[in-house]
Amino acid sequence: MTSADETPVRVGVFGLLGSGNLGNDGSLQAVLGYLRAEHPEATVDALCGGPEVVAARYGIPAARLHWYRGEYRTASRVGAIGAKGLGKLVDVFRTAAWVRRHDVVIVPGMGVLEATLPLRPWGFPYSLFLLCASGRLLRTRVALVSVGAAEIGNRPTRALVRWSARLAAYRSYRDAQSRDAMRAMGVDTARDEVYPDLAFALPTPQVSADSGASGPVCVGVMDFHGGNDDRARADEIYRRYLAGTIRFVRALVEEGRPVRLLTGDACDASVVAAILEAVDSSLVTAAEPCSLADLMKEMAAADSVVAIRYHNLICALKTGTPVLALSYAAKSDALMAQMGLGAYCHPAREVDADRLLEQFRALEKRSAELRQTLIEGNQAAAQQLERQFTDLTAALFPACDHPHAHARQEAP
Repeated sequence: MTSADETPVRVGVFGLLGSGNLGNDGSLQAVLGYLRAEHPEATVDALCGGPEVVAARYGIPAARLHWYRGEYRTASRVGAIGAKGLGKLVDVFRTAAWVRRHDVVIVPGMGVLEATLPLRPWGFPYSLFLLCASGRLLRTRVALVSVGAAEIGNRPTRALVRWSARLAAYRSYRDAQSRDAMRAMGVDTARDEVYPDLAFALPTPQVSADSGASGPVCVGVMDFHGGNDDRARADEIYRRYLAGTIRFVRALVEEGRPVRLLTGDACDASVVAAILEAVDSSLVTAAEPCSLADLMKEMAAADSVVAIRYHNLICALKTGTPVLALSYAAKSDALMAQMGLGAYCHPAREVDADRLLEQFRALEKRSAELRQTLIEGNQAAAQQLERQFTDLTAALFPACDHPHAHARQEAP
């Protein structure tokens, strides 16, 4: 710990936080929990996508990530295009000024080094590059903590992501394939470690047993149109995903099974509405989760889960509930394999309702066995994340006395 007579360490957290994505906010919550437990003397604030939400929910000062308020709206008129361009220039100075006020900046988890969902280089990849470049120039340590990564084909996005990673003072990844992807993109990962996703550090809510009553099947949905390389067939991918999910839900209802629809981002509400309209049954209900804790409460009470969003999968796994993954990226397959459920993945781009039902029934037959597997997997994840936080303290808070940690600083 820092002694009482030392100046408090100034810590910034950075990312698309407070913007409606529950997984991103769960990663932030995990890092704030670590800071408050291990470094209560630190002062913390955020540069993020939803500053009002972050300030209200987590009690820290927060500023807007972008100067231009219409950053995430499509710019079609000359004025809007000009304003967005001006915003990119202003953000160079805004980001540097914010970074200068800190000793340490943490990017908490998230898939910040991947483009598995539609992504433009001048969006978040540009913002991340400004952060990491400012950190290097101004001698502020920037840490990418348990982040996701994937090889990127688009050359501008690939370059921005590669240089962001190179300029960061500390990197760790949420799975081995993320580290492998960064190595393949030209980043020296020799001293980078792999730890579980930060959401595994969150507390697991306790749900009281209901005298043996059967729970619902939770179905996590997503406004899914494929990734960066799928733009030409995005509508086709969405229609096939939605049609397959509707057929699956309808089949469960015909068997008398209650179904609980769950989201992971504000944009998923339209998918819930489409399913409720197509499957007109009182057995199908929808939750309105505001956090990963809300998701975990729903899933802990469920018999089983079928989900597509990465952090929906984590919530099910963390509560020990058997889950079948509608996998849209290799990260989902890796997560399921790591937790012992690798056989229960189904391609989200080509949902086959009959095959999905077959896999789901196989999952439920092994429910008791899989629940025990998940208990063991969660224990291992908790131990690994303890090492992650010890490692992070050594790298970012060298004045603190943590004898088992080691510093890791790299020149570009």
